[in-house]
Amino acid sequence: MCVENCPPPSNRLTRRGVLAGAAALAGTAAALAAAPGASAAAPMTRASAARSGNAPRGGDLVIDGGTLLDPATGEVTEDAVVVIRDGVVRAAGKRKNVDVPAGVTVLDAHGQWVLPGLVDSHIHLNTAAEAAKTLALGATTARSGSTNFYQDIAVRELSRQAPGLAPRLRASGIFVTPDLGDTILADPDLTPLARLKGGVTSTEALRRVVEVNLARGVDTVKTRVNPRAGLAEQDPLEQVYSREQLSTIVATARRGGKDVLCHSYSEKGCHDAVMAGVKSVEHGAFISERTLHEMRRRGTYFTPTMVAIGGMIGDPDPVLDERGRTYLPKLKAAAKLAHELGVGLVSGTDSSGGSVEPIGAEIEMMYSAGLSALDAIRTATTNAARLLGFEGKVGRLARGYAGDAILLSGDPLADVSVLKKPVRVVRTGVAV
Repeated sequence: MCVENCPPPSNRLTRRGVLAGAAALAGTAAALAAAPGASAAAPMTRASAARSGNAPRGGDLVIDGGTLLDPATGEVTEDAVVVIRDGVVRAAGKRKNVDVPAGVTVLDAHGQWVLPGLVDSHIHLNTAAEAAKTLALGATTARSGSTNFYQDIAVRELSRQAPGLAPRLRASGIFVTPDLGDTILADPDLTPLARLKGGVTSTEALRRVVEVNLARGVDTVKTRVNPRAGLAEQDPLEQVYSREQLSTIVATARRGGKDVLCHSYSEKGCHDAVMAGVKSVEHGAFISERTLHEMRRRGTYFTPTMVAIGGMIGDPDPVLDERGRTYLPKLKAAAKLAHELGVGLVSGTDSSGGSVEPIGAEIEMMYSAGLSALDAIRTATTNAARLLGFEGKVGRLARGYAGDAILLSGDPLADVSVLKKPVRVVRTGVAV
């Protein structure tokens, strides 16, 4: 069956799209009503907010007296002040150099360290509760690693309307994978693919899934070259897409102005993904030095998701336990080598299934792999900001950047574990 002659799905706002978004946000109305600055009126959609000019603004806040760390420079400023107006940093630095506006709420940070909000570059957010938990654990920005029914697009809109309830999000929609399973029901434009005996493998079918994602408004596209390591019945070294198939996915995404992240484990799979032009390799347990050199040359990023891989250690299933024990040391060595070679290394927890891991735990893994504390922090701040296209907006607390911050009980340069339990989180000038 050929789907190429079918016109690409429309990217206009449709009644079906509105209903789908409403369904994905079901259960969040009460949370929206309780959000800072919320009114009794029903929350606006993105389209209605844009038409009315009443898109939500951030808050006004002064973070006073903490020790400020700038991940970009490594500079540490004691007794610092950060001024946030309308959700944007207006000034940050030594108290004597910062004019503090009158009448603005002050958050006392004496005795605490102040860092920019962290970035989780690989997470699966399916519910409003998961989004809120992610934010509370310090990730004020994130990139979705896909959801089954476009929940991440709804979470992205939730974060725009009520920033205190969800991290700023890059959504990837549904997985481009040979077997869509129930995801075939995510959009009526996908249902013709159910007649394909070979699954989503032909050029036409691959283009169709990417085009539906683009029409739904994704920010990036997620695919795979290997099956999952976390399912004992699957072989994570089997190759399910060739370099040519991956190139079709990348080319279709690029025509829509988007990049691709690729779930990969095997050395050949990682190399084929890089050569096909993906923006980032996810997991990559058996990635080779040859592939890392190619990634450095091409500007491809690496998201090793060590917390998720290490989480298999001790699993009751001996297959998963063995995979965790085998893969984690390889990933740590690969992360260290990637850093030494100058590959863009970023942190992602790969949290999913209702369990949310703190992004600070992945930073701790980076440190245990051999990165300095500062470089480990950069994998969830400045490095991740570049990958997600947020350079100049997130990853620092400097003038013009988003007013996202975390307050810590101790010095993360001396003890990275404090990053796992922020004392307070600020999202666009609103203390969560």
